[in-house]
Amino acid sequence: MEIGKWPTDSLIELEPQNRATYVLLSSLYAAKGKWNEVAQLRRGMRDKRVKKVLGYSWIKYKGKLHVFSDDDQSIPFLGQIYSELEKLNCKMIEKGYIPDMSSVIHDAEESEKIKMFNHHSEKLVIAFGLIFVLFLLAYSYGLLRT
Repeated sequence: MEIGKWPTDSLIELEPQNRATYVLLSSLYAAKGKWNEVAQLRRGMRDKRVKKVLGYSWIKYKGKLHVFSDDDQSIPFLGQIYSELEKLNCKMIEKGYIPDMSSVIHDAEESEKIKMFNHHSEKLVIAFGLIFVLFLLAYSYGLLRT
């Protein structure tokens, strides 16, 4: 922890508006379960008016770029994508997968933590790809008929 803290503290001192340093340090604290430090760091960001930029993931399908953010409610095919995520999650749990929720915000309800974890933008992209790209490939190879 100290190895990571010293350079991030130095970077914050040199570049107090660089949000990437705060995000890195916050992740270090969260991974170690130091939630008071995470909260203090977030207060410091708020006081300095440093905002964390929302992360995005994307996939190109049929020449169009589809962009997703965490827990995105505005995406086309929303029901299908979340349904696919639920199916995948159930299959993984059946196979013994246990998600590591240690770095998810600690002061949220358990159901909210699971939602945040399961609806991450990368997972939305994977579900979209499984639904549409695999369907297109299967159709192209004559494995499906319409």
